[in-house]
Amino acid sequence: MKPKKANINKDINILSLFSGCGGMDLGFEGGFSVFRKSVPENEHFIDSFINEDLVRLKQTRFKMVFANDILIEAYNTWSHHFQKLGYSPDIYHRNSIVDLVKRHRNGEIIFPENIDIVTGGFPCQDFSVAGKRQGFKSRKDHNGKIINGDIASEETRGKLYFWMKEVIDITKPKIFIAENVKGLTNFSDVKDIIQKDFSTADGSGYIVLPPKVLHAADYGVPQSRERVIFIGIKKSALKPKALEALCSLTIPDQYNPYPKPTHAFNSSDKNLKPPVVLKDIFSILEEPQSSKDESQKYFSKAKYMGAHCQGQKEISLEKIGPTIRSEHHGNIEYRRLSKEHGGIIENELLKGLEERRLTPRECAMIQTFPLEYEFVIPDTTRKKSFIVSPSAAYKVIGNAVPPLLAYHIAKRIEDIWSLYFI
Repeated sequence: MKPKKANINKDINILSLFSGCGGMDLGFEGGFSVFRKSVPENEHFIDSFINEDLVRLKQTRFKMVFANDILIEAYNTWSHHFQKLGYSPDIYHRNSIVDLVKRHRNGEIIFPENIDIVTGGFPCQDFSVAGKRQGFKSRKDHNGKIINGDIASEETRGKLYFWMKEVIDITKPKIFIAENVKGLTNFSDVKDIIQKDFSTADGSGYIVLPPKVLHAADYGVPQSRERVIFIGIKKSALKPKALEALCSLTIPDQYNPYPKPTHAFNSSDKNLKPPVVLKDIFSILEEPQSSKDESQKYFSKAKYMGAHCQGQKEISLEKIGPTIRSEHHGNIEYRRLSKEHGGIIENELLKGLEERRLTPRECAMIQTFPLEYEFVIPDTTRKKSFIVSPSAAYKVIGNAVPPLLAYHIAKRIEDIWSLYFI
């Protein structure tokens, strides 16, 4: 299944920060395949029906002109896929955002002109429930290296959102969208501090709306994943009615940039589709030993460490999936446990199927990456070597924004673009 290249007028330029392997970028690009049950069956979302299980989403007007991340595995995965969509790997910059901003401030032209949207999932490990929850007291610098000694700096990993704000100062987009883990909202005042700091961009030139937590399962993603979304809109670019609406205590629905749920995970609205569960998406996959998909052939061989440890549970095919993490792949949940370790998928155990953890492909499907997105990439010039290894694939998949969740945000922004801007 080949990615579909753009055939519409892509006239809204996006600068992507902390891009990783491209979950947010793919969502804003559109045109990728998802499971039919993951989206409402209407012309607003669906471009075409691929088969009984899969549909292709409509493309959007958004065009990527700049991407950025420091991880080589993220760059390799992103460039491998986005080249197929007509993008040059040259737009992906593998420098720290801190260094890029400093170079631009010193006179080097780093960031393109005519940027309409800045997106960025600033690093979340320091705010994550699964991480060490260092927050603003992160002990890693902007290149991910351990800091020894004084950490009172704007260049720690926990304060990289500040450098995203600096990029907004430089590029002056019409909209910016920042995202992070829900755990950020549990820190005392952190959400308010970040919202306030973002509002100072370009001389306090942005309305920064109260951040909203979106649960991915409410948007057709078969995963327990919650993200807090910050949206800022440039005041001087807005039409008078839009400015008035966005400054009101209660924003009218037609001006609200946050997408409405399509699936009834946290709501009982009869017009919403039921949540997508794992049996829906895994039904089309072969077992690793039978698959030709490099991302499905491999899985973590980390030993079972006992039910008390993180990631040692068997997934339930009747429910949404667990939060896909980017930590050590010994924490990747089991696709199937043996009876000895408490496995309960009887029909698979009776077939003699082996105990194993989720594959990179299964993790990617839980994240709603399309089957055409390759994560485990062999190096064809060297035997038994990878451009992106299975271990690295787990890492970049776990770090990503679910593309389908990003697509919902993108479609909502696209829908209200002409309502907002002059």
